Amino acid sequence: MNTNDMISKIKEVVGLSEEVKLEQQTLENGTVLEAEAFEAGNEIFIVTEDEKVAVPVGEYEMEDGRILVVAEEGLIAEIKTGEEEEVEEVEAKEEEEMGYATKEELAEVKQMIEEIKAMLEPKEEMSEEVKEEVVEEVKEELSAVKPIKHNPEASTPQKKQVQFAKGQFNTTLDRVLSKLNK
Repeated sequence: MNTNDMISKIKEVVGLSEEVKLEQQTLENGTVLEAEAFEAGNEIFIVTEDEKVAVPVGEYEMEDGRILVVAEEGLIAEIKTGEEEEVEEVEAKEEEEMGYATKEELAEVKQMIEEIKAMLEPKEEMSEEVKEEVVEEVKEELSAVKPIKHNPEASTPQKKQVQFAKGQFNTTLDRVLSKLNK
């Protein structure tokens, strides 16, 4: 008995003899998708050369015009036909068109617009007394601040001169230290 026969018998005993066949569909942009069945609740993957990747959340248009909706990464939420979406759009437009405004609603909107315009318009000129008070307050604040003066002749601290090994021959260390202190 060879190894392939042994593996097939083990699969039969365990119940793995059934092979799972996956369907493949193509999106409008040419991407190949693979799932056990293209129905809600099944896992779905993007087929690449190297591996299979779970389909990200979103809506995808297939070549046959159906819309694939993925609500959770890698799981099909639903598959819509293109006609259903058009019907939903038409119904939404009809609902929007049905909502006419009444005269009272229009009057309220006009009143709100006028109130907003009144808020945005510059206020009337301040009275002369208020202007004078503001100018005096600003002058007092400015006079309280002392100006900063620059003194270009400020003294700079003098460096201390340190002599190493005074009266002896200079060693390499002495020469290095004297160069550093200059």
